Amino acid sequence: MDCVRLSPHITLDEFLNVRKYPDNKPSLQHVANMTYGCLMLLEPAREAVGPIIINSGFRNPRVNALVGGVNGSQHLLGQAADIRPKDSHQFQRLVDFLKTHNLTDQLLTGNGWLHISWAPFRPPRHDVLIGYYK
Repeated sequence: MDCVRLSPHITLDEFLNVRKYPDNKPSLQHVANMTYGCLMLLEPAREAVGPIIINSGFRNPRVNALVGGVNGSQHLLGQAADIRPKDSHQFQRLVDFLKTHNLTDQLLTGNGWLHISWAPFRPPRHDVLIGYYK
């Protein structure tokens, strides 16, 4: 799956982590949702701050439970990613970029990483919580 591109710089494999969770398989709708997020948010963010590392993307219900994800998580829909910039010095720049992006649904920051979500089928909430994850 690592050759399937969701966008110019992001592969499906980065979103699935099938090496660790082999049964973490998305539907076509999940792939469409991930593609939307990559093209509309993650690629523009990459252009602003450089390469981005995806720590977690799509999660099926089993994987979501294993990692302690909340019920109703947008990760279950392919509409969220936990990311960090490859260059840790760009973290605040990444936060600032996504905080002001008009398609950001939710932005929650942690210790060196952040959760970003998008909403392809409804207006984004622009819900920003800095320092949410301790």
